[in-house]
Amino acid sequence: MFLTDLIPLRTLGDDRGGLTVLEGGNDLPFEIKRVYYLTRTKPKVSRGFHAHIALRQMAVCISGECEMVMDDGYLRETVLMNSSERGILIEPMVWHEMHNFSEDCVLLVLASDIYDEADYIRIYDDFLEIVRAKS
Repeated sequence: MFLTDLIPLRTLGDDRGGLTVLEGGNDLPFEIKRVYYLTRTKPKVSRGFHAHIALRQMAVCISGECEMVMDDGYLRETVLMNSSERGILIEPMVWHEMHNFSEDCVLLVLASDIYDEADYIRIYDDFLEIVRAKS
């Protein structure tokens, strides 16, 4: 894979069931300052369509499935998220989109900072211009 960093998550369990652990600074390469999740996404609705200037995130599909599109301005990759035992690291300056949510999809996102609208790049052409100016 060229863009995505799929991280196996520590999953413990016994005959009672499973327990997956995510600790900021241990299982994630950043401290967690914000947690949110997407649920009940309507059929044929896609989400995301932005990049962040500095924010780091990890997304984990804890139920169902969806596709994550990751784009660094040069390469584009689609990853099927369908396991609660792995997460996808979303680094700064990676355009990301989520598509094809199953009806039961719950996509959990752990973020390195609190919400800051100024950190978002929401127009793809602006994202490409910034990426290419840095090259």
